[in-house]
Amino acid sequence: MQLRHQILALSVVPLVLAILAITTLVTWQSTQLARTSIDTFERNMLQAKQTELLNLTNLAISAISEIYQNAGPDDEAAKQQVRDILSSLDYGEDGYFFVYDYDGNNVVHPRQPFRVGENWIDLQDPNGDFVIANLIEKAREGGGLHQYMWEKPSAETIAEKLSFAVGLDKWEWMLGTGVYLDDVYAQTAAANADLRNSINSTFLTVALIAVPSVLLVFGTWMVLNLHERRLADTKLKELTQRVIDTQEEERTRIARELHDGISQILIGVRYAIDLARRKVQNGADGAFEAIDKGAEALNGAIKEVRRLSHDLRPSALDDLGLSAALEALTHNFIERTGICVDLEAVAFKNVIIPESKTALYRVAQEALNNIERHANATHVRIKLSSPHGRVQMVISDNGRGFAEHTRKKPGVGPGGLGLRNMQERMAHFGGTLLVDTGPSGTTLHATLPKSVFIKSSKLANVA
Repeated sequence: MQLRHQILALSVVPLVLAILAITTLVTWQSTQLARTSIDTFERNMLQAKQTELLNLTNLAISAISEIYQNAGPDDEAAKQQVRDILSSLDYGEDGYFFVYDYDGNNVVHPRQPFRVGENWIDLQDPNGDFVIANLIEKAREGGGLHQYMWEKPSAETIAEKLSFAVGLDKWEWMLGTGVYLDDVYAQTAAANADLRNSINSTFLTVALIAVPSVLLVFGTWMVLNLHERRLADTKLKELTQRVIDTQEEERTRIARELHDGISQILIGVRYAIDLARRKVQNGADGAFEAIDKGAEALNGAIKEVRRLSHDLRPSALDDLGLSAALEALTHNFIERTGICVDLEAVAFKNVIIPESKTALYRVAQEALNNIERHANATHVRIKLSSPHGRVQMVISDNGRGFAEHTRKKPGVGPGGLGLRNMQERMAHFGGTLLVDTGPSGTTLHATLPKSVFIKSSKLANVA
């Protein structure tokens, strides 16, 4: 996996995982809260139904209490009066009272008259519950609730029913009434449906937020990646072109040095040798003088070759250190230009890494070349020091600055190749190059950080 793909994965994957985790947590908490609320609602509804049954049963007992209390165990007239009262006490489409004796014979059933007079002690609902027997048992125990399956008159379907049964022990009757629970479960089912819809809405909302967010992150990354790649390609092309321009400029300089310097000197040596040869052949005087002039010119060519070699890579930089190399550079500069140079340098031999020494040397070399070609200066000052544990080189002159020649030769001014090369050399080591230029002169501040110093263990190995 490439680095940019790893960066994309590290930025998008945690976002997706966080969204999934938050969505799961919120959904789980919402579901638990909703289910708890639904269960509480169902319990409250069942409690309300139970309270309703107790109230209805008390109402029926109150309606028949006077007759029942004044009647004897075998008072058929009183029993008939009670039957009539209980048959008339209905409420709603499915609310009624029923009576069975303790043997299971039906006494009162307003909604299902066919049951009256028949024994239903062995009647079972679809779940195998002995309905009448269990209700009679609850009545014998002093009254209680019992839930079972029974036909709902209004719908003519089997539904769950909750009944309360109480005993009329003197007559050995079980009096009961019940309510159907399908409306409670219908409301619970509606609440569960609302819960599912709410969860779906939550997922949809999260998706509408999460998906555009992920797409936004991905799209932003793509735009930034394309921009960075284009910028990198542009900088690479510019750098390649600058390298090519620098190489061509250096080749041109070396070719000019060879042509104008060494080539001319060697031509002079050849003429001197030819002149000496002719004088020897003709037996004329002056042959030794011609040979001496040729030898002197040849010595000049040797010095020129050494100078070119020194410009390409000074041996003093590797052998004696940066301070000695700068001293040799300024000495050659003074001999070549006549410009006065003051050098103040601390010794950095085997203290800073070789590459940083080369960078500082090239900065000084480029600065002196610009001064020679463009500054029209008479005095130069170079100071190499180590303030605050860093390496700093300050080069100042009293020339005319960059202002005039940069308009004519952009390759050497603040925006040209020379200064950009110096800045890039410093930036490679995390350093800086600051330029202060004006009509009264130019000052360059080249600074390298503490990281260019060789550590003590490495320094011992170098020494």
